[in-house]
Amino acid sequence: YQSFSAFAGNPYWIDLHELVKQGYLKNKEIAEYEKGYPKTRVDYGRLYAQRFQTLQCAARRLFKKYAGEFSVFCAQEAEWLEDYALFMAEKDAHGGASFFTWEEALKNRDPETMREERQRLQLEITYYKAYQFFFFTQWQALKTFAHDHGVEIIGDVPIYVAMDSSDVWAHPELFQMDEHGEPKDVAGCPPDGFSADGQLWGNPLYDWDKAAQDDYAWWVSRIQHQFRFVDVLRIDHFRGFESYYAIPYGASDARIGEWRKGPGMALFEAIERQLGKQRIIAEDLGFLTQDVIDMVEATGYPGMKVLQFAFDPRDTGSGYLPHTYNRNCVVYTGTHDNQTMVGWLKSAPKDFVKKALEYIGVTSKKDAPWEFIRVAYASVADMAIIPLQDILELDDKARFNTPSTLGDNWVWRCKDDVFDKAIAKRLYKLVELYDRARSL
Repeated sequence: YQSFSAFAGNPYWIDLHELVKQGYLKNKEIAEYEKGYPKTRVDYGRLYAQRFQTLQCAARRLFKKYAGEFSVFCAQEAEWLEDYALFMAEKDAHGGASFFTWEEALKNRDPETMREERQRLQLEITYYKAYQFFFFTQWQALKTFAHDHGVEIIGDVPIYVAMDSSDVWAHPELFQMDEHGEPKDVAGCPPDGFSADGQLWGNPLYDWDKAAQDDYAWWVSRIQHQFRFVDVLRIDHFRGFESYYAIPYGASDARIGEWRKGPGMALFEAIERQLGKQRIIAEDLGFLTQDVIDMVEATGYPGMKVLQFAFDPRDTGSGYLPHTYNRNCVVYTGTHDNQTMVGWLKSAPKDFVKKALEYIGVTSKKDAPWEFIRVAYASVADMAIIPLQDILELDDKARFNTPSTLGDNWVWRCKDDVFDKAIAKRLYKLVELYDRARSL
């Protein structure tokens, strides 16, 4: 939700060892970079400070040895790459400041200013294009390797983009902006039982009426682009396509806002009309109105079922208990926003845990994590997804994300020696027992 582009790949994911194998880097150039790097956590500060210096070395060799291949890539991706690379070069030139603080001519993309800046920052722009070349090349190799081994990749796309992004800078007409290029309203959620002030996300809102005029071309392009990298796509905050919450720009919280109608089925009909039937998962968690439920059903996309949400004794109609599922859904023990199952069993209310243990048929919490996995596999849900932390029976030290918090999210790293034959056999037995084998 705070990415600088809805189309670019994250340079942090570029494998430096692969760049060494391909001749773009030398071992000695990454030895210092890797010295003392933590094995089980991501150090984003260090990545930010060191990663791009190393990638510049690789980029310079790319320019010399593979200029033709690189030029072809830049031409093929020009529709989004030109704006993204200039945007990132300008952010560096402005000390990382939001483009809303840039000089008016640059902020508003004055044509003459844009020409001058492209010339002035030509080298920096080319570096950012090179990083994308590395990312795209490596990801396609990874996807091919996965397919060769019968593995599919599921991706995740947020409904919103970041306010400070190349998407908003290059295409302000797609968003609810005023005549001065400032946002009129921003995204969030209203107050509820979890937050008295609601959630002020601050993302720009789409101008859906304008989007409809060109048959949702930007969204169709975005979805098509994602399927170059993944086989199945989960769209986050799916309910926002039916209705979204708009908060006045500049508000200090989400108390004041209003619900507005989104594009509804018109968007998904446009996607299917232009791209054909796609394998999409609808993230339909949270409070859903009947209109949202009807829209998800009309798309035919599978919704989500999360086992951790199933065991509130007060809630008998949530639809998260496996015996209530229909086939067209995806079951998770927990998502990236949840505790691990071990963490949940330790901290959830006692009556929740009691009901859960009774439901899965065990008396000991120690046996419960893999029983939750078994129950998910045994359900009629067409797909079952188990976070790696739950397979490894890890506690909340391995939790990915705690929503509405800062400073300690998305840092867990999986060590490369955690898998063994015992885990593989255990998973295989469940796959075989509940006939969950799939082939591409």
